[in-house]
Amino acid sequence: MSKAAKTTGTIGVTTDNIFPVIKKFLYSDHEIFLRELVSNAVDATQKLKTLSSKGEIQGELGDLAVRITLDKKTLTVSDRGIGMTAEEIEKYINQIAFSGATDFLEKYKDNANAIIGHFGLGFYSAFMVADKVEIITKSYKDAPAVKWSCDGSPEFTMEETKKEDRGTDIVLHISDDCKEYLEKYQIESLLGKYCKFMPVPVIFGKETEWKDGKSVETDKDHIINSTDPIWTKAPSELKDEDYTNFYKALYPMSDEPLFWIHLNVDFPFHLTGILYFPKIKSNLELQKNKIQLYCNQVYVTDSVEGIVPDFLTLLHGVIDSPDIPLNVSRSYLQSDANVKKISGYITKKVADRLTSIFKTDRASFESKWDDLKVFMDYGMLTEEEFYSKIESIALFKDTDAKYYTFKEYRTLIEPEQTDKDGNVIYLYANNLQEQYSFIEIAKAKGYNVLLMDNPLDVALIGMLEQKIEKCRFNRVDADSIDKLIAKEDKKETGLSEDASALLSKVFQNAMPALDKIKFTVEVNAQGADALPVMITQSEYMRRMKEMSNIQAGMAFYGQMDDMLTVLVNSDHPVTKRILEEAQAAIQGDDAKDDAKVKAWGQNVKVLNELVDLALLQNGLLKGQALSNFIHRSVDLL
Repeated sequence: MSKAAKTTGTIGVTTDNIFPVIKKFLYSDHEIFLRELVSNAVDATQKLKTLSSKGEIQGELGDLAVRITLDKKTLTVSDRGIGMTAEEIEKYINQIAFSGATDFLEKYKDNANAIIGHFGLGFYSAFMVADKVEIITKSYKDAPAVKWSCDGSPEFTMEETKKEDRGTDIVLHISDDCKEYLEKYQIESLLGKYCKFMPVPVIFGKETEWKDGKSVETDKDHIINSTDPIWTKAPSELKDEDYTNFYKALYPMSDEPLFWIHLNVDFPFHLTGILYFPKIKSNLELQKNKIQLYCNQVYVTDSVEGIVPDFLTLLHGVIDSPDIPLNVSRSYLQSDANVKKISGYITKKVADRLTSIFKTDRASFESKWDDLKVFMDYGMLTEEEFYSKIESIALFKDTDAKYYTFKEYRTLIEPEQTDKDGNVIYLYANNLQEQYSFIEIAKAKGYNVLLMDNPLDVALIGMLEQKIEKCRFNRVDADSIDKLIAKEDKKETGLSEDASALLSKVFQNAMPALDKIKFTVEVNAQGADALPVMITQSEYMRRMKEMSNIQAGMAFYGQMDDMLTVLVNSDHPVTKRILEEAQAAIQGDDAKDDAKVKAWGQNVKVLNELVDLALLQNGLLKGQALSNFIHRSVDLL
């Protein structure tokens, strides 16, 4: 191009007009324009460094920071990288080659990001927010500076201009409907989101300080980013405090992590990063999507499903891989071979790290188990490969706060907790306070009781019953202890059929009418030392109701009434006395009349006391019924 010459032309696209397409399909993601432009500026700077290291550029490179500036109408991204010649603008800016508009729109109608990623249209994302874009650039080569301008149509102008230094300024004349991108706080927020770890300093405005009770601008440049985040360093260079400080910078309001994994692999893909194990407790949803994905230190997304298995989305931290492009799509992630390899690699690294801690410092592993358990359960339930890798180190915790591997626990309970059919019965509780008396009854028999109190345990139990040979899990309050671990055939009550029916009817009619609860009375022989009355719930039905809370398609069970069984111990002296009194007071056909049986029972304080004690044991005695119980207890005393 001759000196002072000015040319005009039409950008080489096969659609009639690319700019409405960009605006239409990228509108919901239009903030990424800033990431794209700053990334381009960083790339130009990195290329300059590479050329200098090879000796193709002589002398000092000087200030290489990327700068973002605002005025009332424009936003400018400036770099001192390699710049462009007129020929390079013609090649890289004026020629956008892809197939016809119809194919283009059909293929990418559901994937805004892929438009930019697939066609290399990072620069053209500027037209999502600008009515006019100018490029003022000077190559590091001996060539004149060039100014390129386009008003959002395929027509452009290009002419020589004056520019003292090498590099490129991209000037965006922000459109009226995107004025928020002229606000300092908005740009600072986006730079913090997308650019905080870019490998070249990114400067936006000046630092501020508090002086005389107000914020005052200083002469010092405000650098947005850290150019050498710790995941780019070798683990040997880092101390524990470096990892914890980085975690605090990423998640300022979080507790300190339990431990972390430093990822670094070069083959068969490139991947670096740091994954932290947070204190998960029992909250799943609020902890998800805390892994930040980067591509060469440029932020991509914090929605990493498909890149890591679902259970690993509970971890926090950073993954950086140049093998995952900036503009990822869901279909891309599902089909890309590198992504699948990355997912498998991370799963293996996590399992290896957990195993290493268990083997080298079991006490530390056990101390962290309660915070890890939800994560471990989730992984075992959703990833067969993960289960197979950590089965030998996964722990049970019992009600005495002792920890056992699955194999250790089986060895512990097998001698005492094997029933008459050869099944090893795993007793468990999910609330130490509410099930205290049931736990104590089991312990009195010499049995051990597990504590399984996190929201995934009901699903884990079902899975373990399939994987562990000849085992069954029963909650301690699912039945009488002798029926939970049946050592012999059912004991006879020693009552006649009529006597058993009368005792059952007496207690059935003494039970209160409670919302969403149905009682069924069962008379059996449990021994004189067992409680006279207990209320239990079928293991199967309770599990189905609990599963309905975490598994779609089981809402039917969640809506069902609770079916509770009232176990009346025919061996206990108190129940024997109640039966004798009932037999004396209710004769002949009256024994079959519910109203007459109920009327009699209302005046039997001991009967009602037993019922209320059983209800109280299960947390079902409330309000006026609880008050009545207290007054009756005082009277009996």
